[in-house]
Amino acid sequence: MWGRFKSRFGWNAAAFLIDWINGGEKPLLVLSLRIAPGITMAYIPWGPELPDGFAGDKAGAAAELARALRPCFRGAAFIRIDPPWFSDDISDTIPHSSFKRAPADIQPPDTVLVDLTPPEENILAAMKPKWRYNIGLAEKRGVTVNNAAVDDCCGKALDVFYRLLVKTAERDGIAIRSLEYYQSLFEMYRNEGGAELRLYKAGHEGDTLAAIVTLFRGKQAIYLYGASSNIKRNLMAPYALQWRAMRDAKMYGCTEYDLFGIPPDENPDHPMAGLYRFKTGFGGRIIHRPGSWDYPCRPVLYYLFCTAERLRKKVRDRRKKRHGFSEK
Repeated sequence: MWGRFKSRFGWNAAAFLIDWINGGEKPLLVLSLRIAPGITMAYIPWGPELPDGFAGDKAGAAAELARALRPCFRGAAFIRIDPPWFSDDISDTIPHSSFKRAPADIQPPDTVLVDLTPPEENILAAMKPKWRYNIGLAEKRGVTVNNAAVDDCCGKALDVFYRLLVKTAERDGIAIRSLEYYQSLFEMYRNEGGAELRLYKAGHEGDTLAAIVTLFRGKQAIYLYGASSNIKRNLMAPYALQWRAMRDAKMYGCTEYDLFGIPPDENPDHPMAGLYRFKTGFGGRIIHRPGSWDYPCRPVLYYLFCTAERLRKKVRDRRKKRHGFSEK
């Protein structure tokens, strides 16, 4: 499903079935993208997925897989992986000579997972006091949160969300995708079973103050996108949105709420330090994945690509640091 979706936006998708020795078979999605005439990159999102209970050399297994895939992507300058395994230790990397750390991560390697299995009052109790206060303040001041109708998520409700997203991007110095991208995302999940994509809006006296997009899938809920206006920021609408999404996810049957992406640690100099404070305030377990790693196939071309990617990242980080992130 994800491969079909990404193919609408310039990627080519290839599906494989990997037979791990003594581990059974695991599906593998590889996306490829043209980055220059005759040159592509191959990318494995949230992969490779290793067999259950795998106790061997994870990096070695990933390198073996990359070597096996290389003939399938002859025009690729490199193969990039985003391993899904994680730990509580930020030092968990991929110490293998075949891989080089990517200049920029595609998927956020660090995140906060909120346990939804306890009663609601216990989930609230695990949050920082200010976060509980802000949730109560939003309710007391009359902030309302609504789940937009599924059919409207591709219409007026999504238009409102996108306008807020544009304002957020301008304020916080972040990059966003086109409206078509989000429309296609909602259309995909509306037509596919097994998951539900929801758009929540927070309002007050006729004003839409903030909105978030959350995916409910199996036992996990994932907060994907958020946006807020520049008015009535003292009403703490983003706190009310997250709490409503957590409660709904619990009712849906999810046992975990993934706040999807924070800086690696509490560094006040990080361009998104405010994001770290906001998301970790909801309690939960902080986990760290290895991040994006590259298997170079054409070293000279890979070096040129990395040089350009590092430059782009510096520009983005400088813009984020200049704007900052507001938790309100």
